Amino acid sequence: MPDLVALIAAFVVAVVLCRPAIALLRRHGYGQRVRDDGPQSHLDKRGTPTMGGIVIIVAFIAAVAISLPLISASGGALTLVLALTVGFGLVGLTDDWAIIKHKRSLGLRAREKLALQFILAAGFLYLLRGLGFVNLVVLVPFSDALLRLGWWYYPAAAVFIVLTSNSINLTDGLDGLAAGLAAIAGISVGVLASIRGEPAMSAALFALAGACIGFLWYNAHPARVFMGDTGSLALGAALAGAAIALKAELLLLVIGIIFYIEALSVIVQVAAFRLTAKRVLRMSPLHHHLELSGWPEPQIVARMWIAGSLIGWGAVVVERLRPW
Repeated sequence: MPDLVALIAAFVVAVVLCRPAIALLRRHGYGQRVRDDGPQSHLDKRGTPTMGGIVIIVAFIAAVAISLPLISASGGALTLVLALTVGFGLVGLTDDWAIIKHKRSLGLRAREKLALQFILAAGFLYLLRGLGFVNLVVLVPFSDALLRLGWWYYPAAAVFIVLTSNSINLTDGLDGLAAGLAAIAGISVGVLASIRGEPAMSAALFALAGACIGFLWYNAHPARVFMGDTGSLALGAALAGAAIALKAELLLLVIGIIFYIEALSVIVQVAAFRLTAKRVLRMSPLHHHLELSGWPEPQIVARMWIAGSLIGWGAVVVERLRPW
């Protein structure tokens, strides 16, 4: 019941807030900048209000506040996940603001963003350890095997948080793509949290999914608003933080595999070009390659949603059927 309340509450808050938020962003000229070397079809997206991720964050937190009184459980780790989400959202907001202020398609320098993200990730892990939620092992999905990392767990977990956040950021290039996949991942990990007896984290993840679905009301093709780095970085931090608290780090890599494939496509493209001066893909991330290969944008999004659903929910079903 709390999960459903959280999802519906977040959906309603997001839908209600999006309309005035779009009007406000449009009034102040906070529109999307589009790279000239990107797909030509994206030039029509110029000026579409961005930084809509603020709505996702607000709806997420509001729904958690509404649903938590229905749960008799401690929310210590959840509080830290919310703080991590807001922190990464502020990094994204700063980046979006820099893009708008300087009227360019790129905001903060990559090293500046990464430095801020690693600082936030380190702070999250330090405080989580203080609450006793950090275990220096990683559970291998669909088995009883453990990876004992010792103190190497901390840098690995920090990289995991930053990687997940930036993977969703790279995925956020087509109308509704990142929001839809994040909703699927949120529900999947939320079900896992419920299975593992973590009602507070489960409700929060359903709230995250509800906020994304509500945002999709205006972000689906043709998008009337974009989440910007404000939303994409925050979503990645929320999912990664929850996965760490649930000891489901490697399972999230399976559930959110499309995010990581998108990031990998960028890494491969850059590495190949620097080593051979040739491109593996027509353009990275992968969704742009598919666009330039002739796939319509709504078709790419729909197919990635389907793939994400089958992989994510299939992984949860297998994990659920496995005896604990």
